[in-house]
Parts: sequence; structure tokens; C-alpha cells
Amino acid sequence: MAKCIVVTTQGRRACRYRALPENEGRVASMDRIRPARNRHTRRDFMVMGGGATAGLILAGCGGGPEGNPAVSDSTGSGTGGASYSGPKVQLAFWNGFTGGDGPFMQQLVKDFNAEQKDIDVKMVVLEWVDFYAKVPQAVSSGTGPDVAIMHLNQLATNAARTVILPLDDVAENLKLAESDFNPIVWQGGEYNGQRYGIPLDVHPLGFYYNKKVMEQGGLDPESPPTTNDEYMAAVEDLKAKGIEGSWVSPFLFTGGLQWESLVWQFGGDLYSDDGTEAIFNEQAGVDALTWMVDLVEGGYSPKNVGQDAETIAFQNGKNAFLWNGIWMINAFKEIPDLEWGVTQLPQIGTERAAWASSHNFVITNKQDQDPNKIDASKVFVNWVIDHSAEWAQSGQVPAQNSVRESAAFNKLNEQSALAEQLPYVHFPPPVPGIGDVDTIIERGVQEGVLLKSDPQQALDDAASQADEILAENAEKYQA
Repeated sequence: MAKCIVVTTQGRRACRYRALPENEGRVASMDRIRPARNRHTRRDFMVMGGGATAGLILAGCGGGPEGNPAVSDSTGSGTGGASYSGPKVQLAFWNGFTGGDGPFMQQLVKDFNAEQKDIDVKMVVLEWVDFYAKVPQAVSSGTGPDVAIMHLNQLATNAARTVILPLDDVAENLKLAESDFNPIVWQGGEYNGQRYGIPLDVHPLGFYYNKKVMEQGGLDPESPPTTNDEYMAAVEDLKAKGIEGSWVSPFLFTGGLQWESLVWQFGGDLYSDDGTEAIFNEQAGVDALTWMVDLVEGGYSPKNVGQDAETIAFQNGKNAFLWNGIWMINAFKEIPDLEWGVTQLPQIGTERAAWASSHNFVITNKQDQDPNKIDASKVFVNWVIDHSAEWAQSGQVPAQNSVRESAAFNKLNEQSALAEQLPYVHFPPPVPGIGDVDTIIERGVQEGVLLKSDPQQALDDAASQADEILAENAEKYQA
């Protein structure tokens, strides 16, 4: 039967119908076919984790945090972000929303401009990989964005290199405080005791279930497993009907994110409190990887799952359970005849936990920054955050409590379900270059999931390599 494969090419999405062989998607050749993601290619995701740091400029950009034009309303319109009364300005707003989320942000920009007399925002969209490479250079030359979006795990790196400005006074002027947000999300925008990001949203990992496949396995399609016992019983029932019901990816995206979530669920962590040492090879990490390996060895997942094959199998009725990001919501809605649901991650270990990231607004440290543009940027940031219920439609959870509690957001059933995870989401530590370890984590997970090495040895080897990178970064960034 022909099935719809939603593909993303240069930010454009289309539904491609094709017949898939029974075993397609289990080998690396499936890298050629991508299921829909609102934003990310796997390459983009690696960049979000810090893979583009080599393209950043080690020298400080602009004038540095000293004399920060973002911290004072002594010049410019002086309205603290509530409104703007200065001369006409045009703001360059850069982001990487090239996928299905792009039109939602573009509409917000259009609506904002329509309400403003003296602020005109021009949105510049780049692939994330290009965005993180170009922003530091553009800022250094004074031609970069005035305001931009960065992922949470990029803030420390760009702050350490003075690409972005501290925003404590901006938050104060906007009357934003930790009480307005989930504490984990609010604290995620800080580095070295200063705030560098104003959180817009959270995008956590979620648990998707294919209702038709569950029915084929004799399961209640409206009752996905929520505990380890329920999960194992479900995959056993599916296996009895000849269904490999929980495909395990050996790639960071999504197997690595699943493993990180499990590490936290088993009571562990990825790094020491100060972010200088990898501790993911301790018992919690081994238990997490062992759980995933057992799914493969037990016949609940095929071996050697190709990149994105677990998602393609889910779309095509071959996989019942999928651990993937909130950004898949709109993509799955576009696939005809796909009967699915999404909810919080099942609790496999002793604790509730889920991997997540966040988009944060930042103001760049351009040379000779116009204070009026700083004031206008505050107004723009404040306005978008207040209207982030509209942004949530792109497949996000608003960061601000009042928006999440609004009737408009509560109408988004899938996003609302995943928003319930906010009290126990986990972010990477605010350490410059921390994302450089993602490739090492992926390698460790692969060694285990591909049955090339036992979980303890795979993670010991990965942790040793990770410690070397963390030490190098500490020296590079003088952290």
C-alpha cells in the first residue's frame, strides 16, 4: 500500500506517496528519506548542540558586556519594553525557522508590524547550521541581527564569546521574573550568574503511539503504557502478533534523546554539577542503555535501525511506540489515515524525566548598537512572548505560565499534553561548548544499541572521550 512520507527540503514540506518494502528503513541507506520535522534536520540538531562552535569568533565582538546598551533606559525611548516612543527604526530579526514553524513566526512578525507605527521588524531566516556559523561574524562586523532566537544549549557558548548581551535589566524592564515561568525554563537562560536569554518556548521529547498498530497487537489504542511494567507487557503483546513495537534508534536523534531521558529517569545525570566531568557512565546511564539494548535483543525492535527509520515505520504502521519531539505534532497531522496520539514519556525508571530544549530571545552585541533599537527590541520580545499561544500552534509549549494557562493554548490538545512534562524536563548545563559532547554521546549509544559493545564499556569509552572535550573547552573558553 502506498504510504505518505512527509519530507522537508530546504524548509518546504510535501507529502510524497510511495510504496515501502516490508524491511525498508532498517539500514543506513534510509538516510536519504526524512520524515517531517517542523524545523530540524539531523545536521541542524547537531549544530544546535554546539557543533558549529568552530565557526564562532574567539575574539570579543563589539564592545563586550561593559557599557552594555541593553541594561539602561538612559537613552532611547526609555519605556522599558511596554511601548516604544523613539524615532523610526528597523530591526533585523534572525532565526532558523525554515520548516513548518516559519510561517507561524512570520505571521507574528506581520501582526506586530501592523500594530507599530515606528518599529519595522524584518525577519531573516537561515538554516540553523548557517545561522550559528554566521551570527558571530555578522555581529562582529556590525551587520548582524539586532534581536535573534537561539537554542538553550547555545547561550553559554555565545555569551562566553560576547556575541550576545546580558539581559538581566531587560527582564527587569519587561517585568519578567522566575515566578512568571517554570523555574527550570527560566534558569536555563542564565550563564555565570547573568541572564542571556528570554525564554519563548520549550520543546520536549514526547511519547507517540500508533493506534492502529496497538489494535493489531490486541492493545487498547486509547491507553498507551505509562510505566515500565505496562510498557514491557505492551511490547510483549505486540511481539506475539509479529509486531516489533518499539524501534530503537542508535542515533542521537532520536535514540540519544531517549537515552538521556532514561538516564534522568533512573536517577542519574549526564555531567557533574559544574559541567566539568561526564558521569553518564555511572549506574543510571548503564541501566538506561541496558533497557534500550534489551528491547533490541528481546526482538521488540529490529536491529540496525537506520536514521529516522523508527519514525518512518511509525508513519507506515510498522512501529507502535515512538519517542520523538513535540515538533512532530503538525507533521503527523498532515499524514492521511495516520491514527495516532501523543502523551508524556512513560516512567521507566524511578523518576519522571524528559529531555527538552528551548528557544530563547537574545540581543546581540553589535558595535555601536543604536540604543533606540535596543528599546524597540525589548518591545518586540515582550509582544511575541505575550502572543506565544499563537506560536504554540507551530508545535511548541509556551514558556510563560500565563500563556500556558490560557484558553487558546488549552485548545491545543497535543501541546497541552506535553506541557505537563515541564516540571521535570531537563536541559544541558550552561557550559560553553557543551554540545560538542553530543557526537560522543551518540557514539556511545550506538555502540550499545548496535550490540557492538556492552553498555558499561560503551559508556566508559564515551565518558573518557567526553572528559577530554570538556577539559579542552574549559581552557578554550576560560570557563
